[in-house]
Amino acid sequence: MQRAIYVREVKSMAEIEVPPVRAPEPITISVVAARNLRGQKGDAVSFVVKAEFGEKILGESQKIDSTGEGAAEINFNAVLNCCYDDPQALDEIAHKPVVLTIVEVLPKEKRQKEEKTYLLGQCTVDLLPLVRGETKANYTLIVNTLPGSPLENSDIPKAELDVNLSTQEPLLSDKHLKDGNLMKITIENLLSPPESWMLSGAQYYFAAALPIPVTADREAPVVFANGQLKPGSEKELPNKNKKWGSPGTAQGNSIFIPNSYIVNEPIEDEDGDYRAKDDREFRHIADAEKNRVAWTTERRCFLECTAAKSFQDEIAKNRLWPVEIMRLAQAPGAKGKKEDEGGINFHGIAFVNLAPLLYPGVKKIRGAYKVYPYSDHILHEKTKRRSGITDDAAKIAMNILHHNSSSPSPKKAAKDKEPEKKEIKKGTSQTLKSDTGSELDGQAPINAEGQMYVEARSFIMLEIELDHPLIPKRKPEELARKVAEYIPPRPMFPKRTDGAARAVEDYQGQVARVANLILDEFRVIYNDEDGTTDPNESMESKRQKLIYELNSSGKYFAFKEQLKHSVVKIVREKYLKTTNFDDRQELQTFLSELYVYLVDQMHVALGNVLEIEDQPPVPEPITDSVQLKHFAREAVMNEDYALAAKYYQERIAREKNNADHWYDYGTFNLHINSVTKAEECFKECISINQRHLSGLLMYGVVCNLLDRNEAAETFFEAATNVDPKCIRAWTMLGLFYYSIGNDIGAEMAYLEANKLNHAEAVSSVKVDGAVEKLDTEAPLDTDPTKDGELSGEGGLSVPHSDGKTVSTPEGTTYSAKSSHKGLDKRASSTKKSEKIGSALKTKGPESALSVSRPPSQQKVVSQRGTPLLTDDVVDDPPSREPTPLPSCSIYMQTVDWLLEAKAVSFAERALAHELLLPCTDMIQGPSIDYHIALARLNIQKRKFTEAAESLTKALEMEQQNPDGWSLMGHVKFLTGDTQSARDCYERTTSFIGDAIEMHSIYLRLASIYLQESKYQDAKNTFLMACRKNPSCISWLGVGIACYRLGELVEAEDALSEANILNNSDPEVWGYLSLVCLKTARQLEAEQAYKYAVKLNLHDENLLNEIHDLQKEVGFGNPQF
Repeated sequence: MQRAIYVREVKSMAEIEVPPVRAPEPITISVVAARNLRGQKGDAVSFVVKAEFGEKILGESQKIDSTGEGAAEINFNAVLNCCYDDPQALDEIAHKPVVLTIVEVLPKEKRQKEEKTYLLGQCTVDLLPLVRGETKANYTLIVNTLPGSPLENSDIPKAELDVNLSTQEPLLSDKHLKDGNLMKITIENLLSPPESWMLSGAQYYFAAALPIPVTADREAPVVFANGQLKPGSEKELPNKNKKWGSPGTAQGNSIFIPNSYIVNEPIEDEDGDYRAKDDREFRHIADAEKNRVAWTTERRCFLECTAAKSFQDEIAKNRLWPVEIMRLAQAPGAKGKKEDEGGINFHGIAFVNLAPLLYPGVKKIRGAYKVYPYSDHILHEKTKRRSGITDDAAKIAMNILHHNSSSPSPKKAAKDKEPEKKEIKKGTSQTLKSDTGSELDGQAPINAEGQMYVEARSFIMLEIELDHPLIPKRKPEELARKVAEYIPPRPMFPKRTDGAARAVEDYQGQVARVANLILDEFRVIYNDEDGTTDPNESMESKRQKLIYELNSSGKYFAFKEQLKHSVVKIVREKYLKTTNFDDRQELQTFLSELYVYLVDQMHVALGNVLEIEDQPPVPEPITDSVQLKHFAREAVMNEDYALAAKYYQERIAREKNNADHWYDYGTFNLHINSVTKAEECFKECISINQRHLSGLLMYGVVCNLLDRNEAAETFFEAATNVDPKCIRAWTMLGLFYYSIGNDIGAEMAYLEANKLNHAEAVSSVKVDGAVEKLDTEAPLDTDPTKDGELSGEGGLSVPHSDGKTVSTPEGTTYSAKSSHKGLDKRASSTKKSEKIGSALKTKGPESALSVSRPPSQQKVVSQRGTPLLTDDVVDDPPSREPTPLPSCSIYMQTVDWLLEAKAVSFAERALAHELLLPCTDMIQGPSIDYHIALARLNIQKRKFTEAAESLTKALEMEQQNPDGWSLMGHVKFLTGDTQSARDCYERTTSFIGDAIEMHSIYLRLASIYLQESKYQDAKNTFLMACRKNPSCISWLGVGIACYRLGELVEAEDALSEANILNNSDPEVWGYLSLVCLKTARQLEAEQAYKYAVKLNLHDENLLNEIHDLQKEVGFGNPQF
């Protein structure tokens, strides 16, 4: 038995795949050559190159002789090993340089035991390209001189070193490069410090520190320790070099990062405090006259995947990030009281708002931030942190100070360790503080020294920059240069003829109408004619009788009068005769010509009437039913309910027997609180289609609103009979029963809905797992051995690669998608089921069974696919598959539909039931979808304050949710806060994923641009709306923007397209009139203006603009 157990353990160990451990990657620093070196005795110099990384000595080259002519070949390689799985090692490579020190070696003289050495210079090698995924980097570095070096002579060219970096493989994989990040933190200056800080007397070091996430659940302090007090008269260069955060043994100018500068930006572009115009004079005085504490130091921090995600989540929860400022011990070697050594004084804190980093595409923030007195109370109030990082930061700062005070040859280890053993003493700012617990519970303690920051209005300049944004930004879409490229081809409209041709056409038309009337009279008179007499005599008599009847009845004169007006038009338009004739002969000649012409045209008209040919087909309408529905929803968004009703009625007029059209019209009437009309529409809908599920449910809703509960119950139950597996129908029945107090019926309906919801989750998981199995397995084969291998490795029961369900060790699952995405998953399950169904038919029943078979019941195979003996394995109890949980509750699935159908009362009930659901280990409190749905409900009820509160909670939970930002923009827009609305809309359009409804976002954002006179942005945004869902309003916006930009041709194209989609919009006619006035087309300008006035153009500004332009050009108004 023991042997069997041993064999089983060996087999199980053989099946476990041990992940390969990657060996440390060697980083090779190659010093290739040196130029322009000079020693103590001239151009000929012997030197060595020493490479150091932090406190590690990487190596030293052999002695190189340089004659000063050309480059001296060095070819020295130093190797630094980097561990892939250690984020701290990568962080060190990011923020620490490799220091190369050039040491001159003089030949030994007599009676000398060792060679003399002199430091010529140093340079620092930046390893940052390797952290960014590169495998090679080439530098030509300037050698920075050291005190006493011969290279200090400014007359000679600067010495240079050629350095190459290389690794065999990238330090980071593509996934780590994509999900991780690199943060650069630059602390510049503390300006306007307390007046008690004097340049005379004892000098102190100043430190700044802030916490940075290292992993998902751990933070470490990043400390800037080398702050020094400097006078305001000491001017700084506009572009200051940044210093290394950990320069190691670098001295002189080598402490600066090559090609890294602080660039001063305009105050209005900053993100911090003191940006108002009233503060600019104060900032100028603080920068030019007052003392400052200068750091100008950059610290790079590598954030691995979990740390970057933790950083983003922390910003979403608490936007403010603490930066602590403190005064440390005196500078090494300075004279002062011993009791001050190691003390922490003037403890202050600044709060940096990192929320801009959550804007799509933003990688950098920079600004001036106020310094407040530090206390645990204010720290917890603003950042929800229990305590600061003072003690740890002070220890790190003292270590940095003692290491940096040393020369390139470090001091003894014993002296280096002394500060670590020394306990950090608390200064005045610490002694006045109470313990953390009482401080958080009571009032904030008094920090006397820290209060000096407030009195002096101290602020710290800092900058935080990321390698790539936390939230990626959508790439800008290329828009066509010409508006006409977005206009679909239209059939040519028949040309309208004017003048003489129009008069002739009118005459022919009148002749045709009179001829038809005469034929009608002829048929009435001779309706009983049997045709037995002589045809010639009969026809002649008929003609005479017809003429007699026409003359005697007066119809002949009526027909003549009907033709008279068209004849007058021909005389005026074709022959241009508008005055009396002076000569009678001329009159007779004209009448003769006119008579001949009229007879000829009469024959032409009669020939056209009597000619038998196919009539031209009636042209198809330009807009279809889908477009009309889109236009109606757009009108509802603009609160133009009369226009929306017109579009809905037009849809019904085109297809009266379409139940969906009646349903849409009913939901619209319910939205405008016309319950009676909504009832009629829903009744018509279910009379056309008695199995229209939504119509049945909405008719039940209307009956419930009208207190006809018996009828409502009938239709809700009918809906469950039409589709017994519809979760929405059972949920609606339960909500109805709950509203009338039938608790037993409500419980029954909810149980049925929950049963269906769980069954749908299980079936969805099975289909998804089977599809994933088919996508990953090998080609089909009839070999049973291969079949067993495939079923053993591919028979996944709960897939988690796409984020739909994730299993936990306790055997439960939870969903990683939101509810509205769950609807997309259910919609796509049909396609997946078709795919898996066809595949299962080809593989046979055994393969079909293996899809849902648990892994414990599948055949055990080795890594090579050979079946193993399972005699000893049979005794193990089979493991149970975790039961999938639904992606969302039955109430959230119903709420989305209720909000679309404008059933506000039932939506309130569903959200109330969602709020009462018990919390679980996976779900703690309302979800983000609940808050967004509640906000949509409050927007429909026009409770904008409550909607904004719900959206704020939703965005705290998920900062990248485009629906939350779009709804927040709508709330701000509807309350008149257009600036905030613009910011929300711009953020929404910057996300990679779209919101559910983008058209309203484009229209409102573009309209804000028009108000702010940003016409190019307005044009581009309106064109985005036209590309996806063209409408009269979107094309009108393009036309207005183009007109304001002076692009009259494109403006006319856009306005013409808007006119085609809706020729009853007075604003379109108004702007067409402006375009025609600008292009000197008098007739068209007058016609467009008349239509604008006829359609009641109410825009007074537009009317005044048209009138002013008409006066300027001298035409366009027929009233002139």
